[in-house]
Amino acid sequence: MANFIPTGDGGHSGWRASVQKIGGNLAGMVIPNIGAFIAWGLLTALFIPTGWLPNEQLSSMVGPMIINLLPILIGYTGGRLVHGQRGAVIGAVATVGVIVGTSIPMFLGAMLIGPLAAWILKKIDSVLDPVTPPGFEMLIGNFSLGITGMLMAILGYLGIGPAVNSISDVLGGGVKVLVDTGFLPLASILIEPAKILFLNNAINFGVLAPIGAVEAEATGKSIMFMLESNPGPGLGILLAFWLAGPKILRGSAPGAIVIHFLGGIHEIYFPYVLLKPIVVLAAIAGGATGVATFAATGVGLVATPSPGSIFAYMAMTPPGNHFGVLLGILLSAAVSFVVAFFILKASKSDDAADLDAAKAQSAANKGK
Repeated sequence: MANFIPTGDGGHSGWRASVQKIGGNLAGMVIPNIGAFIAWGLLTALFIPTGWLPNEQLSSMVGPMIINLLPILIGYTGGRLVHGQRGAVIGAVATVGVIVGTSIPMFLGAMLIGPLAAWILKKIDSVLDPVTPPGFEMLIGNFSLGITGMLMAILGYLGIGPAVNSISDVLGGGVKVLVDTGFLPLASILIEPAKILFLNNAINFGVLAPIGAVEAEATGKSIMFMLESNPGPGLGILLAFWLAGPKILRGSAPGAIVIHFLGGIHEIYFPYVLLKPIVVLAAIAGGATGVATFAATGVGLVATPSPGSIFAYMAMTPPGNHFGVLLGILLSAAVSFVVAFFILKASKSDDAADLDAAKAQSAANKGK
């Protein structure tokens, strides 16, 4: 499926083409691993303490999967896209350094270091391959990968991991400032792009949940639990992709809607936005609408809905708050759908060009 990620300029120019290409490359690392995300999401939705079938033993797999397995798969895939199997191996090795160097899920770090490590190894191979004596190819190839992988893992541990952690802290600090000053709807300007870069858990559990816990203890509910976890914006975006998105993605949208809205796994819609980065405006508009509605109706939740499904929302809604909560989710979904729908419709000609470029790249890859 990675072969179909739009990476050509498709007639774009300047910064827009660059953003589109970066988004397509990031999505290209995630979309081939959606099955693993679904497996993790089902485990989470079913077996965590607040899930449908709580099970302490089975839920013990949830943490290792999101902390270790999923970032390593992303780093592996990113490396493979750059330098084949050797790039995949070094991408996975380097990603371990990023994981160990931080305390949050390192999806963004894996997206950065996996392709970088593979690109460096590719350059090294281009120098060593022509001068390697016959019979020593495996020896030199394995040691060059091993030494480079070790150095990249150290770089991830000391550099990239802490840098991504700092980005998360800055975004979380910005959200906290908006919360403290009372401009809650504007928090979506930071929260929604951060979610698309897979920093959602860091902001939700690192910043919003602690504030919400203090408020809930005093008042019995808090709107803080709803700023990041609202499933409405993602639902609207997936509906727009189903009706107006690139044809190659429409068939996968209904399944993604079920996983996202009913299962609460928001990560399922992030690759769709990465493929068309301007759609993040729809997420921001929908998120701000939902927060404004929650605030206007004075509703809140008693705890963080985890996973962020409609069922978890209803379970965490105190008596008398259901109307406001459902209205906020509905309006946020409607706004994000309308904005995303018009963005996708307006860029349909671009999608056709991107798809042609993607098919050409796929044919070239098969030829290789």
